[in-house]
Amino acid sequence: MAASLPTASHAETGSVQVKFTKAALIVGFGTGRGMLTLRRYPFKISGISFGATFGASTNKMVGQALHLDTPGDIVGIYATVGAGGALAGGAGGVQLQNAKGVVLQLHGVKAGVELSANVGGVEITME
Repeated sequence: MAASLPTASHAETGSVQVKFTKAALIVGFGTGRGMLTLRRYPFKISGISFGATFGASTNKMVGQALHLDTPGDIVGIYATVGAGGALAGGAGGVQLQNAKGVVLQLHGVKAGVELSANVGGVEITME
C-alpha cells in the first residue's frame, strides 16, 4: 500500500501597478487604482492615516504581489507605519502584508509636497 505524500501549496507571484493620491492635515485620506497582472485583475485602493502629516502627493508604484493562492487573495487590509516626505518628487519603497499572507513589495516615485510620520492602513478591493 503506497502512502500519498502531501503536495506543496502552489502560490503565485503577480506584478502590481498602483497609482495612489493622498492629501492630509493631521488626518490623511487617499484613494487610487491598481492592476494585478497574472492575467488582468483591476482593483481599487483606499487608505487613511493619522499622525503628523501635511501635504498632498501622488504615488506611482510598481512591484510584486507574493504568496497568492488565488487572485482574490490580494483583497484585504494592509497596515502601514512609517515616516517620509517629498518635495516635488522622490523615490521610495514599501512592503505591506495582509491577513492572508499576501506580501506587496512596491517601489516608485512620489510627486507633490508631503511630510509625514504616521500610522495608517490601506484597503484593496477588486473592481
